[in-house]
Amino acid sequence: MEKNIALIPGDGIGPDVVAEAVKVLDAVGAKFGHKWNYTNVIAGGAAIDKWGKPLPQDQLDICLKSDAVLLGAVGGPKWDDVAPEIRPEKALLGLRGGMKVYANLRPAVMWKQLKAACPLKDEIVGEGLDILVVRELTGGIYFGDRGTSEDGKTAWDTEKYTWPEIERIVRMGFEFAKNRQKHLTVVDKANILNSSRLWRKVAETVHADYPDVKLDFLYIDNAAMQMVRAPRQFDVIATSNMFGDILTDEASQVTGSIGMLASASLGDGKGPGLYEPIHGSAPDIAGKDIANPLATILSAAMLLRYSFKLETEAQAIEKAVNAVLDDGWRTGDIAGKDIDSVKAAGKLAGTKKMGELVVEYLNKN
Repeated sequence: MEKNIALIPGDGIGPDVVAEAVKVLDAVGAKFGHKWNYTNVIAGGAAIDKWGKPLPQDQLDICLKSDAVLLGAVGGPKWDDVAPEIRPEKALLGLRGGMKVYANLRPAVMWKQLKAACPLKDEIVGEGLDILVVRELTGGIYFGDRGTSEDGKTAWDTEKYTWPEIERIVRMGFEFAKNRQKHLTVVDKANILNSSRLWRKVAETVHADYPDVKLDFLYIDNAAMQMVRAPRQFDVIATSNMFGDILTDEASQVTGSIGMLASASLGDGKGPGLYEPIHGSAPDIAGKDIANPLATILSAAMLLRYSFKLETEAQAIEKAVNAVLDDGWRTGDIAGKDIDSVKAAGKLAGTKKMGELVVEYLNKN
């Protein structure tokens, strides 16, 4: 198989972690007989510095012509004072909207080897966590009508959803749930928001097509509390853009480290998918060889699974990551309270070392 992959290293630690994911993708290609053609794309703060805009059309066009897109991270304090319409984060919205990737899949998995990094008690997390959040990505308040009054004393952002926008997310949630624990939770704020009441109506209607899947609803405030109090109750969560953004960041801390969580942003399958770690750009550690590249490496595994339909290859990456962790290797963020013993054992790895280890273990099997 030969495929074209657009790489968006971005800002901060983005270039560091994307470089390691490319090493792993190349190892997969060599092992299984595939060829990846890479094209670099400049977006985010780097694009603002170069062109004065976060996502020029020609850079988006490169992504649209590719078979998949792998993104590092964008943004940082350096661009805090630029005009709101050209902030680095606008590159993310531009990519999602331009690529028409409307569903964001965020697996929140607590790897058994990293239990020490989880802030919750053992009796709460048990043998581990495996939650999948399906977040709506191209609608809602992030894309709604917004403005600020001329005197600067009033501002507004509008939450708006249509039935089709909601149905495609809810249906995807049911599809994943039927192959997992057969439980879908829709998170909303239906006691206050009209848009949330529509989410419930759509979910109840679609549920008729999935009678074997349990459907329940939680308000966002209760869901946030339950994520800490009893996270094992969740299987698949489907929710809106803003609520999904909040819940997945919370889930990243519940599972131990945001440095371990990958994501896939998918559309109708006619265009490329967008794959990225859910962590930020962490400019304070950029270039210091201490960032955790595993979330980006696991995002590359999702790329192989969902865009290229290469399940065996995706599992090979995930098994290699598991083997590295089994052997005791840790970056600083996932060492947790065991960091002293990790250092003493000589198993504290930097960004590059961790990428090399995943390649080594991948080639062993």
